[in-house]
Amino acid sequence: MKQAAPFKRATVFQYEGVPPLGQMVPLGLQHVVAAVVGIVTPAIMIAGSCGITGADQTLLIQVSLLITAVATLIQLFPIGPVGSRLPVIMGISFAYVPTLQAIGEQFGLPEILGAEIVGGIVAILFGIFVKQIRVLFPPLVTGTVIFTIGLSLYPTAIKYMAGGVGKPDYASPKSWLVAIITFLVVLVLQNFGKGVLKLGAILWGIVVGYLISIPLGLVDFSSVGQAGLFQVPMPMHFEISFEPSAIVSLAIVYMVNAVQTIGDLSSTTIGGMDRMPTDKELQGGIIGQGLMSVVGAFFGGLPTASYSQNVGIITVNRVINRAVFVFAAVVLAVAGFVPKIASLLTTIPQSVIGGATVSVFAMITMTGVSMITSERFDMRARTVVGLSVALGVGISQVSGCLAGFPDWVTMVFGSSPVVVTAIMAIFLNLILPKPKPESV
Repeated sequence: MKQAAPFKRATVFQYEGVPPLGQMVPLGLQHVVAAVVGIVTPAIMIAGSCGITGADQTLLIQVSLLITAVATLIQLFPIGPVGSRLPVIMGISFAYVPTLQAIGEQFGLPEILGAEIVGGIVAILFGIFVKQIRVLFPPLVTGTVIFTIGLSLYPTAIKYMAGGVGKPDYASPKSWLVAIITFLVVLVLQNFGKGVLKLGAILWGIVVGYLISIPLGLVDFSSVGQAGLFQVPMPMHFEISFEPSAIVSLAIVYMVNAVQTIGDLSSTTIGGMDRMPTDKELQGGIIGQGLMSVVGAFFGGLPTASYSQNVGIITVNRVINRAVFVFAAVVLAVAGFVPKIASLLTTIPQSVIGGATVSVFAMITMTGVSMITSERFDMRARTVVGLSVALGVGISQVSGCLAGFPDWVTMVFGSSPVVVTAIMAIFLNLILPKPKPESV
């Protein structure tokens, strides 16, 4: 009688199946470590811009963790046309922060959430018609916008490194000391570390900076004691309001970021699966991103996007097993249901966040540069990039230069450099003549 073939365990290099726990747990935690700073920090920054503190700030962090967990699971387990069925971590993104800060400072969180709902719908439509719209966003245009996003985040990083505008220790030597130590730890680990030390360099930098901040009196634990052990965030805790100028600003950023998601999904399949993504995968990924933004807004969540840092891990270790990413999502979800964890994260001094995230913002900028130079960087390309960035950054930095126009013009075109840069880059790329192919 012929014996049955022995059962073969799934490996981490296969999408389906469950690998051994000894492999799944550390590989999943690696993705948590790489993503957690990007999940939490935007919520802290936007809370600061909107003047939100205490329990509401804790709730924003809780929702950020939960939205990231759910968005990742939807990408892994698609529901109809929603989701890519690819091994990606998707969650709250830094890419929207400059525009969100501008909306928050002028209006508030309700207007951010309202603009996010409309922006999410725009992303869904972008996903449905991705073939037709994608032509407007070649690497030159997308790279120019991402480059500008990185540039616009630098002042925020410096303000945080100084301790946070309006804080008692703003610009004090001890704030700068903590920020510089945090920055140096991240810098050393990113360039000389190995394994999890290198991959989690930003997290370890925050841990070191945080520990140094405690004896310096920069950490206040009072909010942690008041936070509960378990809480399920409920919808409509925060008001939602629709401001046309905020909607226009954020919708443009959503379109640009959808193109960035195409790049991340492509890098995932090329680096981990040796193939290009299908149209169905790209559509599902972008639609899922937009839908989670719409749903998340009702709970106080911020806009979502794919995480390039986690894509980088996949391209290095080629681990694509779905169970690894499910484990990472479950860890984030558990943390999201525990207010004490979220509250503890709110105690991180702004100087620590600034020292750690300045390298993140630098990488965003250089990602834009890489995209810009991935194709022929001739006089035409220099014109598109140079003029778009000059107008976008220049207008946003000169306060009152649009004061003669209605207030909505200042909100849309003057509060963040991203919108003007995106419009100019698309316009110039369409009208400027492309160089003729060189004759052989």
